[in-house]
Amino acid sequence: MNSAYVIAPLRYRRIYSLPSDYFRSSERRKTKFKPIMKGHLPSLNALRAFEAAARHQSITKAAEELHVTPAAVRHLVRNLEDDLGVKLLRRTSGRMITTEKAMADLKSLNIAFDLISEAASKLHDGGEWQTLTARVGPSLAASWLVPRLYRYKETNPNIELRLDATTNPVDFTSKDIDIAIGYGRDRTYSGLHAKLLFAQEIYPVCSPKLLSGTNALKQPDDLRHHTLLYEDWIIEDGSWPDWSIWLEAANVTGIEASRGPRFPQQSLATQAAAQGQGVALESTVLVDNNLLTGRLVRPFEFSLKTDVGIYIFCPSETIDTPKVAVFRDWLLAEMSR
Repeated sequence: MNSAYVIAPLRYRRIYSLPSDYFRSSERRKTKFKPIMKGHLPSLNALRAFEAAARHQSITKAAEELHVTPAAVRHLVRNLEDDLGVKLLRRTSGRMITTEKAMADLKSLNIAFDLISEAASKLHDGGEWQTLTARVGPSLAASWLVPRLYRYKETNPNIELRLDATTNPVDFTSKDIDIAIGYGRDRTYSGLHAKLLFAQEIYPVCSPKLLSGTNALKQPDDLRHHTLLYEDWIIEDGSWPDWSIWLEAANVTGIEASRGPRFPQQSLATQAAAQGQGVALESTVLVDNNLLTGRLVRPFEFSLKTDVGIYIFCPSETIDTPKVAVFRDWLLAEMSR
């Protein structure tokens, strides 16, 4: 049968296939047409409402994020379901769940909105200005990253770097984080690209004044006469080597390795050590500047290599995004300086 084609308004981008005698038929007003979804682009508002509802698993939270009413979100999602002919959300036992089909496509939708947001930002700012958000722990940010950022700004004036300096685990799916720098191990991270920035060695550090006088630190066994400072934290990918592990590796016995002041961050333990309050067990990258300035010294040569390193993390899908690639390459270049 020959067919005539009617193209609906561009905003719907639907192509309807009609019988060639339709316009002569008295049945034309009774006919229901099945749209051919070729090249179809649903409402972006409806897609945004669904994406927010699925991400939060809550209509109410989606409404709060989008600054609309819950009824408006439900209406948009229902329209999208009708538009696509697919069930996206269901209510089970009083709670909302995302269907298996919708969940499979949710990550792609998240990435698509990120790309749209980035493109809109470029258009708004003359096509050049971009923002990159990096998650990094407070101690690492203060001791290593921040002192080097002026070089990044000099070479990338059109990329505004925003630091999210917290110790919370990174969730790339629920927070606007482009890249993260943190502790990890040499293994596969599902859905993530992980690149080793630098390996870690740990060793004691202290104020220079502890190298002289009564009970001067000359050898590891002298630690029994001094206060050991502890960092009371656990990295996301397992535990961080502590004093008991270092003392055992250094063949030191008879020292109580579980008593002493505890600090929630490495930078606080380092500060206490610089003031002569005790001896801290630190890693290379976090004390380099203090060692160079003489605020801290290494009383012994022995250091313990660990299987923990500092890695660059980002979603596998965005590793080649220009702003992410530029920052990653800059970090790696800084390590070779």
